Amino acid sequence: MATIQNPILTGFNPDPSMCRVGEDYYIAVSTFEWFPGVGIYHSKDLKNWRLASRPLNRLSQLNMKGNPNSGGIWAPQISYHDGQFYLIYTDVKVVNGNWKDSHNYLATCATIDGEWSDPIYLNSSGFDPSLFHDDDGKKYLVNMKWDHRVGHHNFYGIVLQEYDHGQQKLVGKSQVIFKGTDIKLTEAPHLYKWNGYYYLLTAEGGTKFDHCATIARSKELTGPYEVHPDNPLITSWPYPRNPLQKAGHASIVQTHTDEWFLVHLTGRVLPKDGQPLLDPRGFCPLGRETAIQRIEWKDDWPYVVGGNQPSLEIEGPKIEEVKWDPDYPTKDDFDVDELNLHFQSLRIPLGEDIVSLKDNPSHLRLYGRESLTSLFTQSFIARRWQHFNFRAETKVAFQPEDFQHSAGLVNYYNTENWTSFQITWHEEKGRILELATCDNTTFGQPINGNEIEVPEDVEYVYLRVDVKTSIYTYAYSFDGDTWHTVPVEFESYKLSDDYIQGGGFFTGAFVGMQCQDTSGQNKHADFDYFIYDPQE
Repeated sequence: MATIQNPILTGFNPDPSMCRVGEDYYIAVSTFEWFPGVGIYHSKDLKNWRLASRPLNRLSQLNMKGNPNSGGIWAPQISYHDGQFYLIYTDVKVVNGNWKDSHNYLATCATIDGEWSDPIYLNSSGFDPSLFHDDDGKKYLVNMKWDHRVGHHNFYGIVLQEYDHGQQKLVGKSQVIFKGTDIKLTEAPHLYKWNGYYYLLTAEGGTKFDHCATIARSKELTGPYEVHPDNPLITSWPYPRNPLQKAGHASIVQTHTDEWFLVHLTGRVLPKDGQPLLDPRGFCPLGRETAIQRIEWKDDWPYVVGGNQPSLEIEGPKIEEVKWDPDYPTKDDFDVDELNLHFQSLRIPLGEDIVSLKDNPSHLRLYGRESLTSLFTQSFIARRWQHFNFRAETKVAFQPEDFQHSAGLVNYYNTENWTSFQITWHEEKGRILELATCDNTTFGQPINGNEIEVPEDVEYVYLRVDVKTSIYTYAYSFDGDTWHTVPVEFESYKLSDDYIQGGGFFTGAFVGMQCQDTSGQNKHADFDYFIYDPQE
């Protein structure tokens, strides 16, 4: 029986939904505006996980062009029934103001990594939809219902409606089955049936530091639901010294060894040396991650073993450990037909006219498109930060002819918060390396006037970022051996949910390769490799 260290899915992997199929375990997580949509991880032992699928990988399933930052895929839910997987997901089109325009869909597939169906539209009444398969063969959808009215709490309650899989639509009336507790912001419903009870697991308190998971039960599907006597089931809010903060938004599974576990969202804050403990609680550039806890039963109620706060390590199930080969190479040479699943683009799939692995073999060729502030078409391929300390490096050939051409290495949170170390063009200096930054929409060029000139005989420029917990710096080389660090330090906390102006943002920091051509000539850059090397 192996010890499991938390979190089990590091970096931006929030809102876990877990299901078991025989002796296999799957977790689906949110991806927001990043494409392909949804990450599905696979494990045999609840300890070792690999990224097995990104099911929403074509425009007919998901088109987020123009979606706002932190719109898109919120809280997918995965289940298995009748010999196939069911994936429920939301595409959130509006995140600000009094409305949340959120369209809910269902896709199916016989295998986790197969081609998932085109979506079946369900409803748009609220987000966090979830499908429940009752033991009488009927299926029901639950979701939170959004209330935009002035003077009303936005989170109206959890609504239930029957889903007819033959007709591929919701049928009958929807009804509110749970209004939540006084913690409010009741969302993320999952229904289960055990021990003669229906159990309704929800998240409350918002997805920041006061997050929690609430559970209630009823003998009848439609309620009334009685709340757990020691609610919440899990939270970090009363425990500011716990290294796993933001605990909430959970999912429960019973193993084939008849043990019970709960997976939940969590966040790890940067060190706070000499700063107040409580306000602000902290910053999480790795985003909201996924952790796992052991569950025990008392009087037909589930309890987290060790109390209702998360544990950094737990006793795993009575299952032999099954390790996977790494699902991401430290160095990706791009001598493949398809990009690794850890790489994503923003909002839409990028066709071969924008991203090509063929036009210059064993290179990733990016054809320049819109700026890093665009909600539409960016030529940007990136992967999430998954460690507090890591090095990312690339080698790029780029021949800009105008200051509207740039290509390089980017660290990115959203269109309003990013830094870029890039090759571009200067009227007097020719090809140069420059820093460009966006800090809550304020644009900057920290080495303006001291740009680094690229020698004319240099074809490839090597670019690197070293992330060291709270600080990251860029470096460059013209020969791959001698490196020069740019003397500008950037703060990691500025690429976190907790820093972004306005709040209500839900992703995490990414690092990747971008090519920009705002002249419209589609100038291309060739990236020879990409390294993501954890240093911890």
